[in-house]
Amino acid sequence: MQTEDFSKKGQKLIEMYTSMAKDGYLIGNGAYIESAFNDFSIRAYRTFLKPYLVTDEIQSLLDYGCGGSNWQQSDFDEESAESAQAYFKLQKVCYYEPGRQIDQRQKVDAVISFDVLEHVFIADIPKVLNDIFSYANKLVILNVACYPANARLPNGENAHITVRPAQWWKGMVDSIALQYPDIHIFLICSDKTRKSANFPLYRAGEWLQSEQFCIP
Repeated sequence: MQTEDFSKKGQKLIEMYTSMAKDGYLIGNGAYIESAFNDFSIRAYRTFLKPYLVTDEIQSLLDYGCGGSNWQQSDFDEESAESAQAYFKLQKVCYYEPGRQIDQRQKVDAVISFDVLEHVFIADIPKVLNDIFSYANKLVILNVACYPANARLPNGENAHITVRPAQWWKGMVDSIALQYPDIHIFLICSDKTRKSANFPLYRAGEWLQSEQFCIP
């Protein structure tokens, strides 16, 4: 999926996010933030995510919509001073951030996308989800914010343009997951900062293999 594959509104949003990453942005109280999208939001979930990522099967990872995250920086974990790559014992980390013209997308064991989907125009969400799944060999981890952001787009709108409840996101992910029945999925939906509803790890192939027609 390339920029030209997005809807016209999606392409315009990428232009806005590119401008915000370069020049900063306003927040709701009128203050101006110069350092845009540099928070490594995965850090707050590191102990929670460790059992899913530190396995013999997960050796490579793609950070999809990485912002300014740096998986090689040594202060990711305060106790050990390890980088995120070392903390999760990964041999390889790739980055994708269209707002910063970073594109290292390739097949990896796990794709992780934190605080990205709520920034995507609703018409483009199925395409983006499909793109995320297409690069994963074994695992997809998604974190979606289900609340308005403090940040404002250059046109004055809230930067979280697709705010939907957790069950809406679960249904959207399920519809794409059926095309990738062997991929395990861990979906985290935050209703406010650092408070999340977590769906148990699942795989769409389990539904297809079940003798039942009714899938919880």
